[in-house]
Amino acid sequence: MASAASTLIIPVENQVRELDAKLLLSCIAAERGFPVIIGSRAYVHFAAASLPRGLYLAKSMRRLSNSMFRILRMLGHEIIAWEEEALVHPPADTYYSLRLSPITMKNVSHFFVWGQENYELIKQYPHLPENFPIHITGNPRGDMLRPEMHTLFSEEVKQLRKTYGDFILINTNFTNVNPFIPSVGLFIPTKEGEKTDRRGQGGIGMSDEFAEGLWHHKKAIMESFTRLIPALERAFPDVTIVVRPHPSENQQIYHDIAAQCKRVKVINQGNVVPWLLASKTMIHNGCTTGLEAYALGVPAISYLNCFNEYYDYDFQGLPTKLSYQSFNFDELADTLSQILDGKLGAADGEERKQLIDYYLTAQQDRLACERIVDVLEANGYNQSQPPASSFPKYLTGWTLSNLKATLTQLYMRRPGPNRLAYHNHRFPDISVTQIEQRIAQFGQILNRFKTIKVAQQSRYLFKINA
Repeated sequence: MASAASTLIIPVENQVRELDAKLLLSCIAAERGFPVIIGSRAYVHFAAASLPRGLYLAKSMRRLSNSMFRILRMLGHEIIAWEEEALVHPPADTYYSLRLSPITMKNVSHFFVWGQENYELIKQYPHLPENFPIHITGNPRGDMLRPEMHTLFSEEVKQLRKTYGDFILINTNFTNVNPFIPSVGLFIPTKEGEKTDRRGQGGIGMSDEFAEGLWHHKKAIMESFTRLIPALERAFPDVTIVVRPHPSENQQIYHDIAAQCKRVKVINQGNVVPWLLASKTMIHNGCTTGLEAYALGVPAISYLNCFNEYYDYDFQGLPTKLSYQSFNFDELADTLSQILDGKLGAADGEERKQLIDYYLTAQQDRLACERIVDVLEANGYNQSQPPASSFPKYLTGWTLSNLKATLTQLYMRRPGPNRLAYHNHRFPDISVTQIEQRIAQFGQILNRFKTIKVAQQSRYLFKINA
């Protein structure tokens, strides 16, 4: 009897940010013989004990994942990973304590990096496990930025322009001080919203000095953006201001501002790429969308009204350096005027090109998705599943998996701002038909995927096969 291929298990945490890229990876893997299960990260974890043995694709290697990685390995799954936040990261010493764990990394079979900078950062980790397999493949989110993929978003771009006319897009990234639920920020606030010394999920692994400094810096930037939004409406009466909060942010502060304005819209729906392509320009502060705008050829401005060299350059320097930089409102207004008048296009220059080439592989030639599947095939995962665990080990993993799932689901439903609402905000319901439509769009662009089939496994999980 022929051996079954390993199932590729692809968890999605933020649907608007991750789903398109991971669907493309799913289709390419399925086309090359891998059964795929894709869906909500939380619900992948709930179902872990019932999934076929395969390859779990992790978004990071933080110590917060230690227990889940241990359970997955007991169940017989192998773990492959990339670093979702690798493009915009703090200085190395903080990055290592915040985003890496030697215990977690020992459970990872293969690690895929965005580019050369990401590779060098990981290789210099003092606690890097011996013979840790790192592959410079690029990332599927980078595939979404390539010129040939722009037509994927053509209808959305057309509809956005029809709905909002000429608009300035403002992307915020203030989860550290304005979290959707209190536990995911840098510090867990009081009921009144005041800062405490208790660390939230975002601050675990940071030094006290770095976390305190970052909190105060982010708080100042957020307050400057709350003043900026109505000021832009007054200064530019012929355009709409569209505010797109980070998926993990509490949006209420922006809705309160919009309620006092006529041409400010607060919207967080769909992939950011069509919003960027539809906009006249995008304003941010050290947000990954600055890099995405650069790659798409969209003018972007990093607003640095509260400039701090350590946090704005050493931490969030990449998207800022790939954008125009404005240090006060007058500078910003002048740059915006030139862009809106058609006198200034996207930021460019050889220095910026060299910078993005250092950080982002697979901008041309074969897709990052293809390169990742190449690695899986080269290691025989298309021919067989990972070896089964011993029965005692599997039974322990099964017990722990179901216990963890039960406790997590109870925790998600606690009264107050809870994780169930947070989950549904980040991964709203999506149908088989919607997924099939997206795959058909990929197929039209790439002239493939005609044999791909989608089936619903549960409310938030889907099977993809060729």
